[in-house]
Formats: sequence, C-alpha cells, structure tokens
Amino acid sequence: MSDAPVTHYRLAEQPVEELNPLISRSLITGERAMLAHVYLKKGAVVPMHSHDNEQITYVLEGALQFRIGDDGPQDLVVRSGEVLHLPSNVPHEAVALEDTIDVDVFTPPRQDWLDGTDSYLRSAGSAEEE
Repeated sequence: MSDAPVTHYRLAEQPVEELNPLISRSLITGERAMLAHVYLKKGAVVPMHSHDNEQITYVLEGALQFRIGDDGPQDLVVRSGEVLHLPSNVPHEAVALEDTIDVDVFTPPRQDWLDGTDSYLRSAGSAEEE
C-alpha cells in the first residue's frame, strides 16, 4: 500500500488559470497523472503541438475539431460525451467549434503546464485570426 495521502478535491474550489482570452483551465495533479478541466470559448485554437505525455480528452460540453498528425493530418470532431485518446508524441491541434468544457487526463503530468512554460497556449489566438 502507498504511503501517499488520499486527497479530495472540489472542482469548484480549484483556481482557474486564464491562459489567454479564449482558454482557461484548472489542474489537479498527482504523482503520475494530471487532470485538467479546460474551458474554451468558441473559436479558441490550441496550436499544433506534441508531447511525451499520453492524453485522454473527454468533452463534457461543446465540440472540438482536432487535426491529428503532421503528414496529411486527419480531421476529427469530438463532441459532448465523446472521448479522444492521443498516444505519446502524436502532433495535434484543436479548434473549439462552440463554447466547450473538456477534461484532459495526462500521464505523466505535464511539467510545462505546472511551471508555466506552455507558451504555445498562452499566446494562442482564435480561428478567426488565422
């Protein structure tokens, strides 16, 4: 049995970090996994990127259009109640087709999200700007 303490969180009490005018999030992090509640306004763009972390995205409300891969990227719309699994190092971007709330689970935790070096999100714009 682990010596790590069990922790109980209330999502409504977690701080919400505004990354840019269209994207904000709250984070809950354990030793080997991270849960992010991500809020995207319609038109928000998460630019193409990849990371070593495995990612599971569960769209609670709204819809995200993903572009997956570098060579002839695959377009895929993930809507409310749907889940997308992204293995490690798969390039991807997303555009919010409507106001969207999603839950992202990463393993291991995203160090760039924890230390604020995720500049690709902090400077991201909207689909209308592109």
